[in-house]
Amino acid sequence: MQSEPNSTAIASAGRFARAVQDQVTSAHTRQGASRAQALLLPIVTASGFAGLGYEIVWTRQLSLALGTEMMAVLGVIAGFFGGLALGAFALDRPIRRSRSPWRVYATLEAVIAVWGLISVWLLPSAGRALSPLLGTEPSPALLWAGSLALPTLVLLPAAMAMGGTLAALERMMRDARGEARVTAGVYGANTAGALAGTLASTFLLIPALGFSGTLLCLAGVNAFCALGALVLGSAAGKAAAEERRPERIRDLRLTITLFATGLLGLSFEVIVVRLAAQVMEDTVYTFAGLLAAYLLGTAVGGLLWQRSGRDAQDGNLRGLLAATSFACIATAVLVPYARRLVETVASAEIFGELAVAVALFLVPATAMGALFGLLAQRVSDQRGSVGSAVGVNSLGACVAPLVAAQFLIPALGAWTALLAVALGYLLLLPPGRSALPWSAAPAISALVLWLNPAPSLTRVPPGGALLAVREGPMATASVVDDAAGTRYLEVNGHFRMGGTSSVRSDYRQAMLPLLLHTAPHQALFLGIGTGATVVGGSQMPHVSVRGVELSREVVELLPWFVNPPPASAPRVTVADARRYVAADTSQHDVIIADLFHPALDGSGALYTVEHFGAVKRRLAPGGIFCQWLPLYQLDLPSLRAIVRGFLDVYPDGSAWLNHYSIRTPMLALIGTRDGGHLDTEALAARLRDPAIGSVVRPLGFEAPIDLLGQYLGGPHALSAFAGEGPRNTDDYPFVTFDARRNVRALTAAPWSLLLAVTKDIQPDSNELLARGAEHDALGARLDAYWAARNRFLEAGASLPGDPRGTALIEAASPGLIDALRLSAEFDPAYGPLMGMARSLIGSDRAAAARLLRKINQAAPSRGEARDLLLREFGLRNE
Repeated sequence: MQSEPNSTAIASAGRFARAVQDQVTSAHTRQGASRAQALLLPIVTASGFAGLGYEIVWTRQLSLALGTEMMAVLGVIAGFFGGLALGAFALDRPIRRSRSPWRVYATLEAVIAVWGLISVWLLPSAGRALSPLLGTEPSPALLWAGSLALPTLVLLPAAMAMGGTLAALERMMRDARGEARVTAGVYGANTAGALAGTLASTFLLIPALGFSGTLLCLAGVNAFCALGALVLGSAAGKAAAEERRPERIRDLRLTITLFATGLLGLSFEVIVVRLAAQVMEDTVYTFAGLLAAYLLGTAVGGLLWQRSGRDAQDGNLRGLLAATSFACIATAVLVPYARRLVETVASAEIFGELAVAVALFLVPATAMGALFGLLAQRVSDQRGSVGSAVGVNSLGACVAPLVAAQFLIPALGAWTALLAVALGYLLLLPPGRSALPWSAAPAISALVLWLNPAPSLTRVPPGGALLAVREGPMATASVVDDAAGTRYLEVNGHFRMGGTSSVRSDYRQAMLPLLLHTAPHQALFLGIGTGATVVGGSQMPHVSVRGVELSREVVELLPWFVNPPPASAPRVTVADARRYVAADTSQHDVIIADLFHPALDGSGALYTVEHFGAVKRRLAPGGIFCQWLPLYQLDLPSLRAIVRGFLDVYPDGSAWLNHYSIRTPMLALIGTRDGGHLDTEALAARLRDPAIGSVVRPLGFEAPIDLLGQYLGGPHALSAFAGEGPRNTDDYPFVTFDARRNVRALTAAPWSLLLAVTKDIQPDSNELLARGAEHDALGARLDAYWAARNRFLEAGASLPGDPRGTALIEAASPGLIDALRLSAEFDPAYGPLMGMARSLIGSDRAAAARLLRKINQAAPSRGEARDLLLREFGLRNE
């Protein structure tokens, strides 16, 4: 009779023990899952870190070969995203059905690492092979196809592997957590790693290690991810393979929404970056900051959606689509005030630009990140994998740059295109009663903005006028008049590319190298600006001129500056200068490279050793290459790096000034194909030629000393000035990543680098002149002339403020007299002094007489001052 109760008690005790054991087991399982999740999180973020690092390096390496024309850039982006999409589709099923997603993921990371190391050699080699195939003037379709094919074929293994990593990581996290709802969190954490990779690669790795060293570091990150996954996978054991039969996404609308959000999201990024270039510095760091802000928003959006715990139903989808649309409209409202924001935070330099980038991108990108998290989770719920979501979304991103740059911006303008993107999100709202209320506010806001004129981001000075604008996929070019009637060309709102006030200087830029050549017939100009330099070169007798200009918008505005056009208008090719030179098969007697703003993203590639070498191969026997440098936009480290690289290619290199202006000083690096000294007799004969003389005398070139006086130094002097240090090369783009100092140089006195150069470089006539009967006499004259020139520049730099009239005469004349004492031949001092004396005759005759006496005493060999004293005052100089 006692056995039954005892049996019941024993059974109850057994159930209790099993319950306790289950709780303990469950606790251990949760602890193990939590530990696995914590260990997996660094792998998720590190994977994103490496992925964006590779994208930045590869895109920049490809641009060196393919060029920076918009069609080339679009092709590279499309090829990269196409590879991601292909990998996401192809690897979706193997990842979903694998019993060990850890091993699959480790294999993918290993493939990326190996291909990253191979790309150190493969990308430059493939690029060099493709440029000649494209030719100097490829059609837009051919350039697009070539730019698409190169990254697609060369980077396909790595891009496909990257396309599968997110799906593998999502499967691994699902197994670690033991729950299905992890997609948005994995996406957010991976994007946060991409944010870190963008900043670290741009601000730390590439400036310190160059492209090759950065790729090596990124391969190390891939190795860490692969080994970490293998260790965690061996601890976790084999997971159960997905038993669910592979199925297509059931909802066609979901597929369309994924594709369209990829297209709209990247179109938004392209358009905002295009607009930001008109108000920000447009350096490599500007783009990195904008990309980082976009990634920050998408990462925050994905993580917030994961934390919200909401499901992926149509009601939430409507809310996120409407919020994304409204956020894009908010950015459109903010854009006209972006310049004011930039000016407000200008003192913070790069951190200020980052703040403006966050203001433009954070809110819409956050909404986009949450939106993709919802859509990807819905796909994962249906298929058991996020791979299809990544593939469809990447296909949309693949075509986005082409749609934005070649259709939306040219047809609507960049600002109005933002509104079109915002309305595109509203078209994706699932039908239902709540669709209209959700879409009402953003639709009305967009309509109100659309009916108002699009804001202009071009600054017009007080009293000036905006005469013409060309807005294209690459740049916005404008013709502006200031209050004084000076017309200038402005690109992207704040880069002045010359104007009517600099025509004489532009002509001299062409004449210096053309006069140094003994008999030029073919001249190539890389970069044309307002066209004045090319037109000046075309006026030289017997010289056929050709120009290459990157921006079609600039070429379309040339009639505003070259009017009427010359009788034989130079032919201008719209192309990237680097790719043109690499593909060219012609030979030129003289090649002249324009002033490229060193801080401007892409310009640094035109100052590399490899580009200088490509130019040398295009020179005919006896040919001359002239690279102009804007000293008012350069810092000393960049200048020295450029000079070192130039001397590597042109061991006989020399430096020359264009004029003696302290406001816009320019330095020319001159190199020859065959070396040798300057033939002064040939130069004198050319200047005596009536046809040539009529062109160059108005520019101040009457005698050889007028040109030779611009000489700063030869190879020995330049080598001593440059010293030891880095060269600016394709693999180590020092100038591009020295942009922060070059931007800072814009706020310094424009003559500061000029004075440093003239102080440190000591010209030696033996490096310039060939030995001969007149060598010593001419060398002595030049030494005196160069000393006078340097004193002239110092005097100009020391002028207080901006004196006018008699105040200018009193402040400037002592320095000019000093220069004249050093060399009576120095016309840049003698001419202004005589002009000052003549102006004083009408207002202060006594002061005029005193000044004329000083001029005559300083340069007694010249008779103009003495003759004027006799004529006006009847006085002989005492």
